[in-house]
Amino acid sequence: MHLGFIGLGNLGRAIAGRLAAQGHELTVWNRTPAKAEGVSATLAPSPAALAGRTSVIFLCLFDSLAVRQVLTGNGGLLSGEVTGTTIIDLTTNHFRDVREFHDLCAGAGAVYLEAPVLGSVVPASQGALTVLVSGDRQGFEQMRPLLNDIGKQIFYLALPTMATKMKLINNLALGSFMATLAEALALGEKAGIAREEVLEILSVGGGSSLVLTAKKNKLLTEDFAPHFSCALMYKDLHCLQDLAYEQKKALFTGAVAKELFGQACERGLGDDDFAAIYSLVRQR
Repeated sequence: MHLGFIGLGNLGRAIAGRLAAQGHELTVWNRTPAKAEGVSATLAPSPAALAGRTSVIFLCLFDSLAVRQVLTGNGGLLSGEVTGTTIIDLTTNHFRDVREFHDLCAGAGAVYLEAPVLGSVVPASQGALTVLVSGDRQGFEQMRPLLNDIGKQIFYLALPTMATKMKLINNLALGSFMATLAEALALGEKAGIAREEVLEILSVGGGSSLVLTAKKNKLLTEDFAPHFSCALMYKDLHCLQDLAYEQKKALFTGAVAKELFGQACERGLGDDDFAAIYSLVRQR
């Protein structure tokens, strides 16, 4: 199948690679064209240039501001002929913005599926992401076989914004648990227990989790090459706080975790993997 793909950051590049490995032909656009090097794809000169070339276009961008620019900016996707096109947005957006993206795309004759994913680079390369989808049911059913190429688990939450809200709620657990693991490791080392031993005991004790399994080697080696960055976690927890405010719901652990990741960004760790929060709490 011929697919369009916009956004070749760490996650986008892994997903695009997975789609190419599954036999799909890709035409891609990225703000920095050099990031397309090594991807088995044709490079488009602008988002608008993808319109009309393919009936399915993926977006995988940093935030809602980037999505809005790609959709409606100069040379934006919606300035092209997108009638009948399905736009699958893998970005973790702000829940307020994503509602407008549904409307903007519908007004241009396109089907918009918000489809944020759980998981990062490694599961993306294996087709083992969890995909949360909201939007038109018929559009979702038509795209389900394609989503199965990148996702091991697919959840359909019909109403617009529900998939995005659930992704933010998931990242409450992800971010706060990563911060707790980092703090436990730093405290254990300060008490004189070897890093390897702390992590081994946590992995069979109270720290046993997908998070520790995924990040254990990064914590051991302090190799924080990004799979999912501190900056992304900070952004997601900020959106989560807006959701909690809208629901008039207190958010204690989420607020603490957000400020820790914010401080990590202040300290120059924003582009590092979110496991680098360990570096911050160890220094403190």
